Amino acid sequence: MSILIVVNNVAEWKFHIPGVEVIDAWSYLTRPEYGALRTVKLFNLCRSYRYQTAGYYVTLLATARGHKPLPSITTIQDMKSQTMVRFVSDDLDDLIQHTLAPIHSDEFALSVYFGRNLAKRHDRLSLHLFNLFQAPLLRAHFERCHERWQLKNISPIPVGEIPEPHHGFVIQEATEYFAGRRSSVRKRVPAKYDLAILHNPQDELSPSDTKALDRFVKAAESMGLATELVTRDDYARIAEFDALFIRETTQVNHHTYRFARRATTEGLVVIDDPESILKCANKVYLAELMARHKVPVPRTMIVHEDNVGEIGKTLGFPVVLKQPDAAFSQGVVKANNEQELLEHATAFLERSELLIAQEYLPTTFDWRIGVCDGQPLYACKYHMATGHWQIVKNDGGGVRKYGRAETIPVEIAPRHVVRAALKAANLIGKGLYGVDVKQTNGHCFVIEVNDNPNIDAGVEDKILKGELYRRIMETFLRRLERKRAGIDES
Repeated sequence: MSILIVVNNVAEWKFHIPGVEVIDAWSYLTRPEYGALRTVKLFNLCRSYRYQTAGYYVTLLATARGHKPLPSITTIQDMKSQTMVRFVSDDLDDLIQHTLAPIHSDEFALSVYFGRNLAKRHDRLSLHLFNLFQAPLLRAHFERCHERWQLKNISPIPVGEIPEPHHGFVIQEATEYFAGRRSSVRKRVPAKYDLAILHNPQDELSPSDTKALDRFVKAAESMGLATELVTRDDYARIAEFDALFIRETTQVNHHTYRFARRATTEGLVVIDDPESILKCANKVYLAELMARHKVPVPRTMIVHEDNVGEIGKTLGFPVVLKQPDAAFSQGVVKANNEQELLEHATAFLERSELLIAQEYLPTTFDWRIGVCDGQPLYACKYHMATGHWQIVKNDGGGVRKYGRAETIPVEIAPRHVVRAALKAANLIGKGLYGVDVKQTNGHCFVIEVNDNPNIDAGVEDKILKGELYRRIMETFLRRLERKRAGIDES
């Protein structure tokens, strides 16, 4: 396996290590030969891993290219997360107090080079920090408060800031690390909270497949969330948990909504919350909400029995009719003429007093922007099913055919698409949403906001991989910590 060290400026790298190639970040990001490499272990030693800096993109693209970056996107997020830093400080408290007891000042910075420190007495603490924040060069800042040491923050050490007396030690530790002659400790985070994930193993339309559920569990438990997969039969046990994550197809007149309501009443952190389920479940509500806040949407009419005759004149043909609670392309039809329009509208109005009619915007795919806690997570292109105008084609015999899905880094998705999706999602709340957007003739139009969007292994997680699950679980952890601290999330 090739070993690459990536730095901002190669001139800053003063260390000769056999068998290692050192390149600058811009070369790695822009030169095609590095993108074509396979079986690469990459060590990102850029000055900063801040969002959208060169250091951030080195790890992001390394992940997308199938390289093995250190630090990973997960580690970069963990280093920026004060919640995670506090969590680690609590986890390693005994070791921190013992290791730093002889220090007389109230502040201390620990330099960690590939899991080691020059002082042997700091070695064990350095190794544990390295296993929890796997970055090659780390600086951990500690402060003493009320006679106890606490980890305050952790950050990368820029290559140019390594003191010259440390150079020989860094070369020795790096050489040993690259040669694989190093031991490690098992990463362990004790459970502080209990998380229930509601799912239905028999649901063919489950928003997450088995592999994705396993990855949610793994991510949660790595952060100290003891996790249990529960079903509708566990309704009476909800109060035993601290948080509820619904990974089952939600509906209002349904046990998923009752779970969300009960969990909220019991004081649990809930995603998706009952208010989000109510809002997203009704397309009439969404249409009115988007219009009021000037979110770009296709030309839309709220239809009732008195204005059916105006649909064709206002929106033209073909036109799309939607039942308010339509999902998975069911309850959504295209009328090509007045006769078809009247037939579909009459049938739909027998079930609901109001309907939605929208102009037909033909596209080869719909954007799906995943949003959690007000931040974009992923960008997918859901292509239309072959020979069909929707992403799902429902045959008469109950067979569903899907168009292909294509996932790209959300950072390179069209900005106006992501902005529109975020504006729409933030009108609903701070849960987990999938916003469907059509892009045509240089404009974008929000089609709908879905609570409980699909996150399946190999599809929505194709770019971020495990980091996608980590980010969602970190939302739970952050809210739980704020709740424990008595901080109002509203």
